[in-house]
Amino acid sequence: MQDFPADTCSQVAPLAPGVYIVGAGPGDPELLTVKAQRLLSQADVILYANSLVPQQILEWTRPDAERIGTATMTLESILPLMIERVRAGRSVIRLQSGDPSLYSAIHEQIQALAEAEVPFEVVPGISAYQAAAAKLNAELTIPGLVQSIILTRISGRTQVPELEDLASLAAHKTSLCLYLSARHVGESQAQLLKHYEPDTPVAICFRIGWPDEQLLVVPLSEMAQTTREQDLIRTTLYVISPALRGQKVRSRLYNPEHTHLFRPRGSAGFDSAQPTELDSVS
Repeated sequence: MQDFPADTCSQVAPLAPGVYIVGAGPGDPELLTVKAQRLLSQADVILYANSLVPQQILEWTRPDAERIGTATMTLESILPLMIERVRAGRSVIRLQSGDPSLYSAIHEQIQALAEAEVPFEVVPGISAYQAAAAKLNAELTIPGLVQSIILTRISGRTQVPELEDLASLAAHKTSLCLYLSARHVGESQAQLLKHYEPDTPVAICFRIGWPDEQLLVVPLSEMAQTTREQDLIRTTLYVISPALRGQKVRSRLYNPEHTHLFRPRGSAGFDSAQPTELDSVS
């Protein structure tokens, strides 16, 4: 694992007291953002989800930083702790796996922090679906085939709004990334098959970004069986997409006949490109 240059993490100034909700990415420490690493190297207190954050990431924290694992804690106990530390003049990082904007319960946290008049900042991270697409060498928005990505989950203990039930979303036949649904994989497959073809490729992404990751591409009709046979229940993401078939198509963005802000129509490359009037990207 490569470290960033030393000056990236140098403490130019103390980190201001407040809560920094930081995305740790999907597991691979090298996918941590430069900003996230800088904040980790400066913060006084680090709260992290024990099994969801690699130990290597915690090695970038200050030796004297207070590290608190939150695996056994509830939000009701985490929030007062963060508020108390900030009011004592300390900087607090709430380290979340993946990207904080997806399935992370930050909505409740930022509401409580705002009500307590505690300053906070959200720092994005790489999500599992992005890491999975990279591992698959796949573009999930192939021109002429699919241009939308749906990020969703099936109803479980947390209910999904009626208009967002899986079968309704599957009707669009877009690239669909299914989170938090491995324990309901049979029902998920049945709902998806109402609209996707049985041979639609599905990437089963188990602990993507971790040393023990597994990545299997199977037909949709085999999604549930493969998940159960391989015991890929915990922290599994499904990517269902016709884009995984690998059709040979060309994006118009790089077509020589497409007018681009920095590429005149008919230019085969970028060497002689001069700015032109902005045209819509299509």
